[in-house]
Amino acid sequence: MLELKHISYTVQEGEEELGILRDISLTLDNHKLVVFTGPNGGGKTTLAKIIMGLVKPTAGQILWNGQDITDLGITERARLGISYGFQQPPRFKGITVRRLLNVAAGSQKLSKDQCCQYLTKVGLCAGDYIDREVDASLSGGEVKRIEIATILARKAGLMIFDEPEAGIDLWSFAKLTETFRMLHGTRENTIIVISHQERIIDLADEIVMISGGKVVRHGPKEEIMPHILADTAGM
Repeated sequence: MLELKHISYTVQEGEEELGILRDISLTLDNHKLVVFTGPNGGGKTTLAKIIMGLVKPTAGQILWNGQDITDLGITERARLGISYGFQQPPRFKGITVRRLLNVAAGSQKLSKDQCCQYLTKVGLCAGDYIDREVDASLSGGEVKRIEIATILARKAGLMIFDEPEAGIDLWSFAKLTETFRMLHGTRENTIIVISHQERIIDLADEIVMISGGKVVRHGPKEEIMPHILADTAGM
């Protein structure tokens, strides 16, 4: 279970303090797929980065499965099974996909078959990718699915994905949606996805709408989705 208690985040802008997040409290049960959505600049990515430890909150407390992780760094949180997928995953010239999967797995040495299984789970033909370098020759969709495979290899209990649909083509987006559907179907992980895409939102158990640094709605998809459609009908 992920618990956020009274999370706030402010930045200094000249002589003024700018409130990015304002007293956010959330409880997310294990093995749920939760979508953070809302207008750009509302604070979604900042909140996700605070959960991962990339940003330190100005105030508030974060609990993961009952443990206070508020003051833990990124590495310590990763060891507890928290992972983060970036909008634009990094590329690593000179490092093969197989090597990257083994780095993600940590002390566990992955066999070729195990690496192939992770790639297959994210919709990639393992034989075509396992020995390729994670460089500019790969498309945005390919790199994102490889990143998801590394998160699987890490056996993360909490997976956070920041706008995974950004910068990828329609075919890659369709495959990415199926990957999230497959991941959620195992009920082995808690998944947070930041997204504006209806096809991804439709996969959610719960939706959290964030605007102006506050949670404006939170509940089951069936309850929140009509509000999203009403809010965007005139756009």
